[in-house]
Amino acid sequence: MSTSWAYIYGQPGADPVADRVVLDRAGQRTTLVPVPDESLAVSIALELVEEGVGLIELCGGFPVPAVARVIEAVAGRVPVGHVTFGAESVAGAAAYSAQFDPTSHG
Repeated sequence: MSTSWAYIYGQPGADPVADRVVLDRAGQRTTLVPVPDESLAVSIALELVEEGVGLIELCGGFPVPAVARVIEAVAGRVPVGHVTFGAESVAGAAAYSAQFDPTSHG
């Protein structure tokens, strides 16, 4: 059985639908979802749960109240974590995503 998790991260100006990246490798599905504003994290998290994601990580930049709102919204249906890519979470997430973007490799 495949496993699935998602990373939601803040990126000003991002489109959570158009800029979403889904990676499928060796039975593992990872979804990277940039949000332009922390207020969208709850609705995105609920969508991901409905899509069958088994773990959600909020990556850097999310204040504790925003994390708490996501945890409350998913009501224990999936674990929610809060991680950072380091001091520059947006740059880290973009760099991670670029590793898997076929258009970024010559």
